[in-house]
Amino acid sequence: MELKVGIKGFEKVRVTDELTATAYGSGLVDVFATPAMIALMEKTCQLSVQSLLLEGNITLGTLVNIKHLKATPIGLMVKCTSELIAVDGRKLTFSVSASDEQGLIGEGLHERHIVNKSDFMNKLKTNKSDERGSS
Repeated sequence: MELKVGIKGFEKVRVTDELTATAYGSGLVDVFATPAMIALMEKTCQLSVQSLLLEGNITLGTLVNIKHLKATPIGLMVKCTSELIAVDGRKLTFSVSASDEQGLIGEGLHERHIVNKSDFMNKLKTNKSDERGSS
């Protein structure tokens, strides 16, 4: 199967103490952290296409443009939905939204790029060793 517009993803998580703004260090209240919401959105997009990629390929998040609209307290379930809305070569653009049991809490766009995992990791190792040798 090929990557095409319209592929959807669904993931969910229950808000726990570990997923709060206080725990993440992104705020001072015990509600679902914005970084935790964004991580859920990225995970939803990644999982929605991973099984469709060529062996050895993965996607990497490269852009998030997200609005966090409403706080979610500990104990509520957060559901995330993604939809692939554009494929431009290796660049994938997703529409994402997150809702808790009381309604919409966040929405926006997320871009991911397809890369070969081994090539990507080898390039990082090469760059790291180049930096050590340049002092």
